[in-house]
Amino acid sequence: MTQRPSTDPELVALADRIEAWLERQRTDNPVVAAVERDEESGERRWFVRVRGEAKDVFTIWFHLQQRTLHYETYVMPAPEENAGTLYEYLLRQNARLYGAAFAIGVEDAVFLVGQLGNDAIDDDELDRVLGSLYMWVERFFAPALRIGFASRFAG
Repeated sequence: MTQRPSTDPELVALADRIEAWLERQRTDNPVVAAVERDEESGERRWFVRVRGEAKDVFTIWFHLQQRTLHYETYVMPAPEENAGTLYEYLLRQNARLYGAAFAIGVEDAVFLVGQLGNDAIDDDELDRVLGSLYMWVERFFAPALRIGFASRFAG
């Protein structure tokens, strides 16, 4: 079923809901280091800096569009070696993920990407997205690095 495009007033209301949720995350969630709205592009986009353990800091981008809220985070650069093994590993992990998937992006870098329909945007779903992306980066970052940059970890 195709998501109906949100009207301008609906997009304003959704952006306000996301802004309020992000402000609560910034003040109450210890893993959220900073929140910034992309004011320059004219689009409804936010950047959330997250403190991790396996990966010290990473950014989650949220982009509210007419039909969906797109979200993504950069996981790691393109592998220097074992690319096939790394991509197979990540594809196998995709089967276990809900609401996002590993993808190859610009310059063959690895990202986690996902989207949800605008009608599904609420605090619980936003919490799930943030928590899931955090958990998956923490879980898969180090193993992926060890595969894609194996010689740097040898010996």
